[in-house]
Amino acid sequence: MATRVLKKVVSAAITLGLLLLGGVPASAAPPRNADPVGIDVSWPQCGKALPKEPAFAVVGVNNGLANTTNPCLATQLAWANTAPSPALTAQPRVALYVNTANPGLQGSWWPGSNRYGGVDVANPYGACRGGGSGAGDFRACSFMYGYAKAYDDATIRGIGDPEKYLWWLDVETENSWQPDKAANVADLEGMAAYFTSIHAKVGLYSTGYQWNQIAGTVSSSSPLAGLPSWLAGARSLTSAKSNCSLPALTPGSRVALTQYVSSGLDYNYSCP
Repeated sequence: MATRVLKKVVSAAITLGLLLLGGVPASAAPPRNADPVGIDVSWPQCGKALPKEPAFAVVGVNNGLANTTNPCLATQLAWANTAPSPALTAQPRVALYVNTANPGLQGSWWPGSNRYGGVDVANPYGACRGGGSGAGDFRACSFMYGYAKAYDDATIRGIGDPEKYLWWLDVETENSWQPDKAANVADLEGMAAYFTSIHAKVGLYSTGYQWNQIAGTVSSSSPLAGLPSWLAGARSLTSAKSNCSLPALTPGSRVALTQYVSSGLDYNYSCP
């Protein structure tokens, strides 16, 4: 899935970071029926044949960047809804993931206040004044940037009833991030705050390495603490099962989902 470090072809020799998607062959063999697993897809799979009736599906909302829309979102959501009902695993039949980033003042847009979408947003970092020179002010604006991207994902990308979905925040080094990890945490907290405000569920997708590079250690008092973790990096179903025992991304969290690549397609194992 990556920015996709899940949606671009990279060398298999890369051991740090996420495994990336390649093209999805029409003849991709399904996993063993004894192990019901899900599939995640996004813009790299546009026009590709996908296996029918995955155990569950996760669809990428963006086109690789946090401020874009997956051009195949509608058709991929229709495919995702072929997942069996009732759900075969603890995962929802259909979930979404969104690209995340914190470009700061180098981005094409940067907030200048705590107001977005016609709402005055409660900002735990204080007042956003367009970045400013102080770390606190920059973190306040980072929070607003994340809030705004989540608002856009839920309201202008073509998602109906956004509150009914689990939204995974795709956190990868391939996107633009600040050296200030606290600002990056604020950005992700802003995204989580918006989705929580519409009563949607939120999870975090990354690898331990990338999470540490971007966010570092998160306080147990952060809204990110306790959110379910989805870990990438496995190369087989066996490895994905083993990764369920890895440390979660934030305090109080558990690894709920692990990803592996088979025949050029991302499969996902729901941890017990």
